Formats: sequence, C-alpha cells, structure tokens
Amino acid sequence: MASSTSAIALTPTKTWIWQGFSICYQSQGSTGPAVIFVHGFGASWWHWRKNIPILAQNCRVYALDLIGFGASAKPKPGENITYTFETWGQQVADFCREVVGEPAFLVGNSIGCIVAMQTAVSNPEIALGVALLNCSLRLLHDRKRATLPWHRRLGAPLLQRLLSFKPIGEFFFNQIAKPKTVRKVLLQAYANSAMVTEELVDILTSPASDPGAAAVFLAFTSYSQGPLPEDLLPQLSCPAIILWGTADRWEPIELGRELTKFPQVQKFIPLEGVGHCPQDEAPELVNPILQDWIWERTRIQDSDFGTGV
Repeated sequence: MASSTSAIALTPTKTWIWQGFSICYQSQGSTGPAVIFVHGFGASWWHWRKNIPILAQNCRVYALDLIGFGASAKPKPGENITYTFETWGQQVADFCREVVGEPAFLVGNSIGCIVAMQTAVSNPEIALGVALLNCSLRLLHDRKRATLPWHRRLGAPLLQRLLSFKPIGEFFFNQIAKPKTVRKVLLQAYANSAMVTEELVDILTSPASDPGAAAVFLAFTSYSQGPLPEDLLPQLSCPAIILWGTADRWEPIELGRELTKFPQVQKFIPLEGVGHCPQDEAPELVNPILQDWIWERTRIQDSDFGTGV
C-alpha cells in the first residue's frame, strides 16, 4: 500500500469554486468510465488514497472534499451554507456536471453513502450506479431514536443540547480533535489496529485546525433530520451494491443487511473481519470488487446503448 500512497501524494490537488467557496479535489486517470469517491464524516479525499491509483488504471477517478471538510472551505453554518445531505448532494452533482463533465459511478463510505444516494436521487441523470461501503444507518436520527437503548435515546439529545452552547461545544471539539483522541476513535472504527497509522491520524486531525472546523463539526452533531438510507434507496433510478465490514462496531452488519430488501440493491458483499472504513482498512478486498462491478455495469450499459434500449 505504501507505493499507492506515495503515488497519490505526488499528484497535486486541484481547486474548484462552488457557490463562491473553494473546494479541494483529487483526480487521476485519463480513460474509462468516471468514478467519484465521497468520504465520510470528518474525513477527506485522502481517505481514498489507497483506491484512487488502482481504479485510475482503467477509470477516470475523482475524489473531492465535501464543503466543511478536508481542505475545502469551511464557512460558518448559516452563511449561505447549511450542512445537510441536500447541500452535499448538490455539491457532488454540480461537481459531476462542471468538473467531470459526464455521468459517473458514485462510491461512498459512511455518511458519504447518504451523500451519494442523495446526489443520485436528486440528479438521476448523472448517476451510473452507487456503491455503498458501510453505509451510515443514522441511528441517532429523530425517527430512529425510539429503537435505541434508553441511555442512548436520552443521552444523545442531552449531549446535542450541551454542545449547542458555543464555549462547551468548542471545548469538546478541541478535546476530540487531538491526535491521541482521534487514534482512540479510529481504533474503534478499524478492526485491524495496524492500519491506524500516524499518516491516517494526521489526515483526520490536520483540517481540525482550520478556521470554522469546530462550527462545522458542531453543526453536524446537532443534525438529526434529513434522509435515511431506507428513504433514498427505493428512489434510486440506478443500481446499487453494498459492501460491509463484518466487524463494524458502529453500523452493525445485521442492520445493514436489511437494506437488501430494496430491489435497487444488486449485491450485498460482507467483508470478513473488516471495520467501518473498508476502503482504507482492506483496499485489497475493496478495489477488485469496485473494478469488477464498474466494468460489469459499463459493459451492460454499452450493450443497451448499442441495441437502442
């Protein structure tokens, strides 16, 4: 994996201006179908550093930092920006139109899956397919709290209320943004502790020092509305596949399997012994699956086009 990381590190990032804000993105590959990677909460395009060079061998690959994260702008909530899935979905859709220039396969991890699906539902003409890697189930959503244990059902709203007080919220953010704390969180997210490297910790902590980072974090922690995966999946007009690490402590695979009831889901692929971020923890498993699925879908679409279907 070191060679892939080195290769991507030598590729300069690019900047795209969206609604007056600077958006950072990475791209590789010059031929083949377009693929857009969408990161999860608190992450950035760097979380796909082990996937971009591999898929770029046969695809045009893009990975962008959602507004509020990574090296993208972090405007204060309410200053022409609200941090919602609708906002991020529109950002990805506009990126696809203005930068990619053609429909693309959308690949997301965690909340990035919700963003990818929101993009495809609101802009069906740009999505060739959606791949969901350990999709966020949004268990703290207002409509799901009733299913949680009582301590989580009562504790989450209380914490949200406390964090809404600016001094408390900023103190909390500054504590969890420390490398030591981020490492502890990652050791919960990753089943293989060896994959929690100094590089990974740095990728997640560096943007936390940017002006506005705390406000973005607190805005999202208070966000208990918006779409759920079971709202979006039945509205997809393109096929979807789901990959799920069986050792995910945050999003149980048993609950993830329930998403297979929707006909849009073509495949559900368990990844044994892998945690919440399989693209980074087990790229040797994820990359071939994505490559095969993208080329399978591309052949089918080319065949349909050739027959006039």
